[in-house]
Amino acid sequence: MAGENCLVANDWICGEYLRSRSQELTDATVEHIWITAVSVLIGLAVAFPLALLARRGRHFAGPVLGLTTVLYTVPSLAMFSLLLPLFGLSAALVVTGLVLYSLTILVRNVLAGLEAVPPEAKEAAKGMGYGPARLLWEVELPLALPALMAGLRIATVSTVALTTVGSLVGKGGLGNLIEDALPSLFKAQVLTASVLCVLLAVAADLLLLGVQRLLTPWTRIRATAGPDRGALIAKVEAG
Repeated sequence: MAGENCLVANDWICGEYLRSRSQELTDATVEHIWITAVSVLIGLAVAFPLALLARRGRHFAGPVLGLTTVLYTVPSLAMFSLLLPLFGLSAALVVTGLVLYSLTILVRNVLAGLEAVPPEAKEAAKGMGYGPARLLWEVELPLALPALMAGLRIATVSTVALTTVGSLVGKGGLGNLIEDALPSLFKAQVLTASVLCVLLAVAADLLLLGVQRLLTPWTRIRATAGPDRGALIAKVEAG
């Protein structure tokens, strides 16, 4: 009875809400994670070739970086309205919008990572007979991973937040719960959905940070190694 009273009193913290709406919260959270993950993965797949194109020279970098920046400045309502004739009221509409928003972060970080690769590392690889493709995948990309992963973390956290905007078309995951609760100010639902969004963002960032540490062990070695450990660092980076 006491639990039900918190619903009647419209308290911010209500255990009865969590118990009675657990399936609704689970479904919204799963949808939120699915939309975020798909959007970021597609965004990365699109951003990588764009970054490769941008580093070919100023004639390519200007248009690519300019276009991705302009896309990021488009308000979400306008973006969804422009995409609506193509995708209708579907999850594809939200995913496409989120992909476009993620490009400005991902392209810039991939490009920054590739440009930060030491020239001597590339020259050494070329001297060993590495072709352009092998040089990219075995030398440049591994050394660019810290910047790439940093951009991926930022884009993921940003996408977790932006996914809630998908509630405009009924595909916003936890954003749907927030939008549904606002007209009547259903406090427990607003607070719970908002807290879950924050927890998702923190969990995603920590997960990607762990992946980054696993993929870039040389960054930890560099942080603790002295001048006499230079040969070891070079060996780890090469391997």
